[in-house]
Amino acid sequence: MSSEQRFCVALRGERILTSPRWNKGTAFTTAERNAFGLTGHLPYRVNTLDEQCQRAYDQLQSHETPLRKNTFLQSLRDQNWVLYYALISRHLQELTPIIYTPTEAEAISKYSHLFRRSEGLYLTLPHQESMEEDFLEQAQGRDVDLVVCSDAEMILGIGDQGVGGIGISTAKASIYTLLAGVDPARTLSVTLDVGTDNEKLLKDPLYVGWPHERVRGEEYDRFVDRFVQSVRKHYPHSLLHFEDFGVNNAKRLLDTYAKKHAVFNDDVQGTGAVTLATIMAAVGVMKSKLSDQRIVIFGAGTAGLGIARQLRDAMVTLDGLSPSDSNQRFWLLDQHGLVKASLGPDNVRSGLSDFVRADEEWEGAAANERGEIGLLEVVRRVKPTVLIGCSTVGGAFDEAVVREMARGTERPVILPLSNPTSKHECTPEDAKRWSDGKALLATGSPFPSVELPGGKKYRVAECNNALIYPGLGFGAILSKARSLTDSMIVAGAQRLASLAPALNDPDDALLPDFGDSPEINYEVTCAVVERAIEEGAAAVEWTKEEVREKVRERQWKPIYGRYEYDADGEQ
Repeated sequence: MSSEQRFCVALRGERILTSPRWNKGTAFTTAERNAFGLTGHLPYRVNTLDEQCQRAYDQLQSHETPLRKNTFLQSLRDQNWVLYYALISRHLQELTPIIYTPTEAEAISKYSHLFRRSEGLYLTLPHQESMEEDFLEQAQGRDVDLVVCSDAEMILGIGDQGVGGIGISTAKASIYTLLAGVDPARTLSVTLDVGTDNEKLLKDPLYVGWPHERVRGEEYDRFVDRFVQSVRKHYPHSLLHFEDFGVNNAKRLLDTYAKKHAVFNDDVQGTGAVTLATIMAAVGVMKSKLSDQRIVIFGAGTAGLGIARQLRDAMVTLDGLSPSDSNQRFWLLDQHGLVKASLGPDNVRSGLSDFVRADEEWEGAAANERGEIGLLEVVRRVKPTVLIGCSTVGGAFDEAVVREMARGTERPVILPLSNPTSKHECTPEDAKRWSDGKALLATGSPFPSVELPGGKKYRVAECNNALIYPGLGFGAILSKARSLTDSMIVAGAQRLASLAPALNDPDDALLPDFGDSPEINYEVTCAVVERAIEEGAAAVEWTKEEVREKVRERQWKPIYGRYEYDADGEQ
C-alpha cells in the first residue's frame, strides 16, 4: 500500500469512524471529511500519521505496567489498524514484548476478567452444528489469506487457558502483519473452545468460555476436522496456522493435514526453523557441515522434538544423509534422562521413536537407581558440538556441563532456549565464562551483551520465532502453495542464516537483530516463494526473477490511503 493508493469506501459518519480498517481519526483530510460526513464528528485540525503516533506513544507512556500498556494497545487496534501498526513499527523492540510474549501471556491468563469485546471467531464444541454458518458470518464479504487458531491447551508456558486462547491467535496474526506485511483485513483469528482442565477457570464465575472439562479423543478430532474442512472449502489457498496445541495434538494434527492444505505449527516448525538457522550460522563460523554435528537436546517436548525433526530433515535435504543416518546425530533427554530403548514404551512417547538410543551404546555409563542417564554423563560420552535447552529447568546447564562440553569441542554451540528468563538452562555470561569464551550462543529471550576479555562485547542472539515464521507463512500465502513443504522451510532458514552477523565476525551474534525483523522476514518470504517456484508447488505464474518485486507489491504497510465515497464501495 502506498500513500497515493485510492479506495472507494461505502461507510459514512459514525460507521467509518468505528471501522478499524478504515478509520483515520484526525488524519481524515478536509476533502474526506466533507465527502464522508465527518466535519462535525472531528475537531478542526488535520493531523499527520506521525503526529498521531506521537500522541498515542505519549498516551501509552502514561500506563505504568506492561499489562496496562497491552490493554491500551488492544484498544488502539480496535479503533485504527494503520495507527496501531504504525506506532508499533516505530518502537518495534520496545513494544513487541508488550503485544506478544511475555506480556500477552499475562493478558491471556486474565482474559475473562479483562474481557470487553470480541476479538475474533469463537468456535465452541456445543455449538458445532452451526460451525460453518458461524465461520462464514465472521468471514463474510472478504478474502482470507491467514487463519490462526488455538485450542489453548499449552499457552506461552502458562498451560491450559481455555477460551483465552483467542488472545494468542490475535497476537500471532498481528505479528504476521507487523513483520511480514500480511493485510490485517485478510486474517482471521480463531479459538477452538473444547473446554478446559484449568480448575481455576472452571471455578471462576466470570469465566466467559465453555465451563466444561477439556474434550479429547474422537469427539475432539471430529470438531477440529469440521473446522479444518470449513477452511479448506472456503479458503483453499489460505495458510492455516495452529498455535499452542497440547503435546499430544500439535504434531499429530500437523501430520494429519500437512498434505491436504498449507498448514503450519509455530511451536513445532517455527521453533525448529529458527533454531536450524541459528545452527547453520554457527556451522558457517566453524566452517563445518550440519551433518557433522553431534546434537544433544535437553527437553523432548513439542519444541525439542520439533527442533530435532527440523534439523534431521535439513541434514537429509542439504547434506544428502538418509533419515536413519541423520537420526544418529541426535541424543534427546526428557524427565527420564536419555531417551533409550530400555525405558520402555510407557516412558517413551510415540513421537520420540526415531531418536531412541540403543542400550548397548551406554554400557558402563553412570546412571541413577532407575537406570536413567543424566545430562552430564551424556555430554561426557557424546562430546556434543551443539547443546540445546527446551526443558524449562533453570540452571540445568551448570558449570560442570558447560566445562565438559568445552573440553570436547573447539567452539561449543550452546542454545538455552527455555522461556521465561528464570527458566533458562544457563545465562550467556556463565556459558561464556565456563567455556573460556569459546561458546557460540543464542537464547530464547533477550539478554544483554556479554563483555569479553579486552572489553569487546559479545551480542547474544535471540532465537526468536518471529524472525522467521511470518516470512515462512507469507511465502506460503503468496505462492498459493497447497502445502508448506520441508524444503520451503529449509530455504527460509538458509536465508535467515545467511544474514547472520557472525558470518562476518565470529564474535558477533548468530542471528540478526530483532529490530531488523521486518526486512529479515521479507528475505525469508522471498526465499520461500522462490523455492515453491523451483519445486513446482507455486500456483502463481511468477518467474524467480520477479519474486522480490512481487513480494514488495503485496506487502501491507501502515500508511493511510486516499478515500473516495462510493455507496457501492468497500465496507
